[in-house]
Amino acid sequence: MYDPVPLQVSTLGFAIVGLLVLVLAIVTIWQMVRFVDAYDKQALTVFGEYRGLLEPGINFVPPFVSRTYTFDMRTQTMDVPRQEAITRDNSPVTADAVVYLRVMDAKKAFLEVEDYKTAVSNLAQTTLRAVIGDMELDDTLNKRQEINARIRKELDEPTDEWGIRVESVEVREVNPSQEVQQAMEQQTGAERRRRATILEAQGERRSAVEKAEGDKQSNIIRAQGEKQSQILEAQGDAISTVLRAKSAESMGERAIIDKGMDTLEAIGRGESTTFVLPQELTSLVGRYGKHLTGSDVATNGHRLDSLGFDAETRELIGLDDIKEILGEIDKAAEMDVEELEQQAKAVKDGTPNSVGADHAGDGA
Repeated sequence: MYDPVPLQVSTLGFAIVGLLVLVLAIVTIWQMVRFVDAYDKQALTVFGEYRGLLEPGINFVPPFVSRTYTFDMRTQTMDVPRQEAITRDNSPVTADAVVYLRVMDAKKAFLEVEDYKTAVSNLAQTTLRAVIGDMELDDTLNKRQEINARIRKELDEPTDEWGIRVESVEVREVNPSQEVQQAMEQQTGAERRRRATILEAQGERRSAVEKAEGDKQSNIIRAQGEKQSQILEAQGDAISTVLRAKSAESMGERAIIDKGMDTLEAIGRGESTTFVLPQELTSLVGRYGKHLTGSDVATNGHRLDSLGFDAETRELIGLDDIKEILGEIDKAAEMDVEELEQQAKAVKDGTPNSVGADHAGDGA
């Protein structure tokens, strides 16, 4: 008779073995395949022996006996912790920085240094303290670029042996101690007050100089104006004096001539036929008549120069009005002739009363 139990046991055993084999196959495949990102590289070791670098993509390695170490090939940022240092002039400061680095050779970074990040960080800290300790306080505050360059230079040589390149170092903060900060603030305040005092003094000095210069220019202009005014006033006085002299001279002669003409008129009205004239009156009348005629008199073959009057003198003595004056004299003479004719007619008609009345009126 056939027993089915051993057959079931053997079938279950085969199923378990098959399952184990499948699991082992999956694990083996998983151990054989390595996926590497585009920005990474992986160092491969087999039985602890370095076999090479796995490039980005799918890579197959010996299963169960292989190990890989990943290296990021991008630029990485690493903070340098805050460090306390003493400057060359014995001033305590604290400073921190940031380092930018890149893995250039993953093999060296794997074989030459245990942990390149820790190594670079420790090296940057000691270098930062050494650089600050070699500088004075003012330089640490003002020469950041110089500090960055010196730290980078100090890091370049050892990191090259590790396959690491330090691309940049930036010191973020350099802070003196609280006491030093207070002293610096006081010094800065005093310096600002000193500069303000100097600027104020310079401003006052410049203002005084400009004011003095302005006063000088004003005095010069005022003196020039006074001088010009005095010159013009003197010239005006001189011209006025000359004009007054000419006017007095001309008006005097004209007054004498007018008086003489009145005298001649009075003499002409008299009944006497003999007249005695002063020499001065005849001289003035001669000169006046000479100017009226505009002619010169020749004596012994020699021509006498006429006495000329300028325009102002002619206007003052009225030489240009001679014709009008003569016309008035002629008109007066005509009126005397008419009066004489009327008197003669009255005598002829035998009306002496009217004549006597007229003479009485004249006497009155």
